[in-house]
Amino acid sequence: MHKLFRISFTTILLAMLSTLSMYGVAAVTVTDDLGNKVTLDRPARRVISLAPHVTELIFAAGGGSKIIGTVKYSDYPEAAKAIPRIGDLRQVDLERIIALKPDLMVVWMHGAFNQQLDTLRKSGIPFFFSEPQKLSQVPETLINLGQLMETEAIAQSAAATFQQQLQQLTIQNQHKSKVRSFYQVWGHPLYTLNDKHIVSDAIRLCGGENMFGALAPSAPVVTVEAVLQANPELIIGTTSMGDSKNDIDQWKNFPTLLANKNHNLLVIEGDLMNRPGPRTIEGAKAICALLDQARQHRSTDIAKGLK
Repeated sequence: MHKLFRISFTTILLAMLSTLSMYGVAAVTVTDDLGNKVTLDRPARRVISLAPHVTELIFAAGGGSKIIGTVKYSDYPEAAKAIPRIGDLRQVDLERIIALKPDLMVVWMHGAFNQQLDTLRKSGIPFFFSEPQKLSQVPETLINLGQLMETEAIAQSAAATFQQQLQQLTIQNQHKSKVRSFYQVWGHPLYTLNDKHIVSDAIRLCGGENMFGALAPSAPVVTVEAVLQANPELIIGTTSMGDSKNDIDQWKNFPTLLANKNHNLLVIEGDLMNRPGPRTIEGAKAICALLDQARQHRSTDIAKGLK
């Protein structure tokens, strides 16, 4: 009798394991952008996004329908606007997050979140930290998210498209002359981004040099005097959410500034680059176009001087 029971139990257990394998319910492990191993016992079905760029990445990886909560300014793609808000980039509603019972949180690591994230860690919710600092990391992130959400086919397709465009852009710009550039995120105070940000990677790709890339803070505040002393050939301003004002016109008050003299006070849509997500390839194309304009203006000025 006991022998028969043992045989029956073993048979049932093997059948259960076979069924689980057949339906693909198995643990998945990936590495996030901080180098942490993230393991889920089964694919994520209830995901919370804690940054606008994260929301874009999840949608591009095929998991938009799985997002149950996100933060303010997660406005792309259009469907993201309908997702319930659980806070902003400064503070989130911890009780609401826990009540939503997410099986994955995709977060952006910055100082304002540290204490709150410690509280959420104790709840046992798995975390994936997302902050691509190079354009080449975006396809990797898409694939990782696809694995975590079991949307690999969509994620791999998006990653391949991004990688193909990146390769083409790299070839097109690999032998172009250097353009000394200042990237202006905001005018008052005067914010820029350092070399650890994906913006600088795009500037380098396009043959440019970020004049303040060596500064320690990821988003340093600089002075007008420091910009004038650096004397960049190109100043790139940014707009956001349809707002055309970036205070880039303030540089027109300095006639000796090279970027002003060469008519290189140019603007791109900030969300394309300030959010390190799938649209950064379009942002990189825009930056390359601005650097090409600066080179053209340089050639025009030289030609004028020869006449």
